Amino acid sequence: MWSKQQTVAEPASSSPAQGPAAPIAPGSSSSSSPSNARLGGAPLRNPARLGSTLQIKGEISGAEALLIDGKVEGPISLHGHELTVGPNAQLTSGIEAGDVIVYGKVVGDVHARGRVDIKADGSIIGDISSARISIEDGAHFKGRIEIDPAKQSQAASAAS
Repeated sequence: MWSKQQTVAEPASSSPAQGPAAPIAPGSSSSSSPSNARLGGAPLRNPARLGSTLQIKGEISGAEALLIDGKVEGPISLHGHELTVGPNAQLTSGIEAGDVIVYGKVVGDVHARGRVDIKADGSIIGDISSARISIEDGAHFKGRIEIDPAKQSQAASAAS
């Protein structure tokens, strides 16, 4: 049987290998973590990760969520899945994904079917096209924004 004490105890006892779905930027609350936003949906799954010491020159494509914390030069296409740009990441990339969460630095255009979140220490230099956008105080953005709410409803109908 479920109890509130079990729910509170589980996150504290999780191992570092299972960590949160995305890094939490210094000074931000854990309530803005993407893992907390998905309560009640499908079971949470940790995204694929590219660590801070990795440097990639070339195209990245896939059909799963991805967390990048290293350097990437080249296009990134995640076919409607979430991309998290970690606090140490430096991307010189055009990005196409479902949702994009930016804690680090992105130079290039960002196309998201859902939401683009630029966190307090995040930076995007390039144009953004998405259904929704959030830019926290302290974030850096230089470019144009095109908000098209129809993108999200089209993505939802395509998934059905």
